[in-house]
Amino acid sequence: MKSRFSAKKNNSDKDKVKNNQVVKTGVLLTNLGSPSAPNKDALRNYLREFLSDPRVVEIPRIIWMIILHGVILRVRPKKSAKLYKSVWTEQGAPLLVISQAQQAKVAAQLAQQYGDNVIVDVAMRYGEPSIPSVLQKFQQLGVDNIVVLPLYPQYAGPTTASTFDAVSNELQKWRYVPSLHFINSYHNNSHYIKALANTVREHLNKHGKPDKLVLSYHGMPELFYQWGDPYYDFCQITTDLLKIELATRSLGLSDDNFVMTFQSRFGKAKWLQPYTDETLESLAKEGHKHIAIISPAFSADCLETLEELEHENRDVFMQAGGEQYHYIAALNDRDDHIDALVNILTPTLDTLS
Repeated sequence: MKSRFSAKKNNSDKDKVKNNQVVKTGVLLTNLGSPSAPNKDALRNYLREFLSDPRVVEIPRIIWMIILHGVILRVRPKKSAKLYKSVWTEQGAPLLVISQAQQAKVAAQLAQQYGDNVIVDVAMRYGEPSIPSVLQKFQQLGVDNIVVLPLYPQYAGPTTASTFDAVSNELQKWRYVPSLHFINSYHNNSHYIKALANTVREHLNKHGKPDKLVLSYHGMPELFYQWGDPYYDFCQITTDLLKIELATRSLGLSDDNFVMTFQSRFGKAKWLQPYTDETLESLAKEGHKHIAIISPAFSADCLETLEELEHENRDVFMQAGGEQYHYIAALNDRDDHIDALVNILTPTLDTLS
């Protein structure tokens, strides 16, 4: 006698064959997310979800909820909405638009290798499309394996681990849990490093060698590192590997040309240092007139790159006496970046095919 689960599973298989769908593995690409619109109400909803995540803010919950709802959500949405409006596109939030382009290209490449056995979708940790909603699509297709690739090259608790929390929270509700494969970092992947190096090389060929190449990573409270988060170490490894890769290309960059910094700090706590804005101001005052800046921690351009690095930090450098400031765009949906993402996924997918 068959169990109810077996009957349901078999019916699902018949439905898939009937609809010419044979899906074995679902690949989920994830990123942080964006508000649904560049206005105060949308920002309040987005910030409420984002800043309520205990992985993001590790302050005693009662105290933090009072601060969040009593102060931050009353003040910050209006200011943030103005910033988002400055980078918003006709298609929507840049991060979401770029993430969807990445998904389409990764899906096209994987289809060539695995046919209909693999589907690729994209979800945001906060906002839409949500991680639960996309996982539920996989469930409806009856996938046997789920591969999750958070598009944060360097593992961090507030980003990568938070993504795992969201995936786990959804799967805990399922009667049948597929095999789960979670890729938690790719900070040292050679294809990712080469793609970063390509962007630097292309920039130098166009604009010449800068006095300093600033590698600006997203910041994190220093306490997180002291408590065991490896993010800082992974950033350092990426920086060192990029230096080596660029050195092999004879671009004239020495170790002295590189500066690693951290941006986007929030609140009064001590964050990972040196800070990007303070470093840019110091470099200009020291007589370094030409700066190029890149952010290896961002797989897609977003508010923190298009507004903070492209405009806010440009103003800091120029007002302090700088003369040339160039932001090198994130990898986005460049072909070499898509090749890197496929390379990261392939070892896992090969074991499942």
